[in-house]
Amino acid sequence: MEIIVGTIIIKDNKVLMVKEAKKECYSKWSFPAGHLEKGETLLKGAERELIEETGCKAFPVLVYNTQNMNIMMFNFLANLLENDLKYNTDEIIETKWISIDEIKKMNRQEFRSYPVLESIIECIESGKLYDLELYKNLQEI
Repeated sequence: MEIIVGTIIIKDNKVLMVKEAKKECYSKWSFPAGHLEKGETLLKGAERELIEETGCKAFPVLVYNTQNMNIMMFNFLANLLENDLKYNTDEIIETKWISIDEIKKMNRQEFRSYPVLESIIECIESGKLYDLELYKNLQEI
């Protein structure tokens, strides 16, 4: 099973998004996220991916997970600590703060995975996010 970890940061009613540079999803917007590395905890993986893709550091607050048969995705809602915005340009073309209203008006083809994005936006708007305490004691993978 593939495990993906990501971070959702909201600031001034906007979320931090990244535009992908990878061939398979070139120029598509998504939340900062990536594969969990062997031996990493979910939190450490999400923290690493956030730094690699945005140059930001954040403190995780809540978690939302999405599952299908091949992928389990954990997205952490976080408070911004540092906003350097220096990132790995081999993976990311651009980072940008985008309001949820703007996201909803964008063309679905602009996103890496619109169904995942749509589900996360629904959870943000409805407050249906899980307390991080649920995941605090997970062992390293």
